[in-house]
Amino acid sequence: MAEQVIRLVSKGFTGHATARVQEDDWLLLGSGAEPMPQELPAGPVLVPLAAWVARREELLRRAATVGVWLKPDDDPGALESDVATLPVIAVHFPKFTDGRGYSIAALLRSRFLFKGELRAFGDVGRDQLFYLKRVGFDAFSLPPQRDPLAALASFGDFSNPYQGSIDEPRPLFRRRNAEFHG
Repeated sequence: MAEQVIRLVSKGFTGHATARVQEDDWLLLGSGAEPMPQELPAGPVLVPLAAWVARREELLRRAATVGVWLKPDDDPGALESDVATLPVIAVHFPKFTDGRGYSIAALLRSRFLFKGELRAFGDVGRDQLFYLKRVGFDAFSLPPQRDPLAALASFGDFSNPYQGSIDEPRPLFRRRNAEFHG
């Protein structure tokens, strides 16, 4: 059975996104005890930042698509010159209590203007999805013991957040003021 990923899919001219569970075509490399293979398998792959830095030119020449994944202590600034060409950047959450990935996502979206798919993976659960979306994640790979279909409901847990964030920069009082004053 293929892995599944939750993706936020644009819904027409409204600008709102709908979350859907989809088959995941990307193969995650170098995330376990096994080292990154010298010869890469066919198809789209996500490689660790260290492998990207060491083998960048080779990976750019590859016929199949390549994305990069970051550990919580990796510097997203290392990808600054590549954000326009990378289709996917994934951020690993080794424990659900590790919040560094939220900061990495916010930096990638706001400072480095990354427009591709930003994926959270690792110990990611239903209760985090709404907040991960707020800082710019638009794809979520849950561990095998967690049901992605059941997790879809989390995107409706809060209808109108007070604070501004990556997904809606204006705080609620500014949005309401704009509605009131036209």
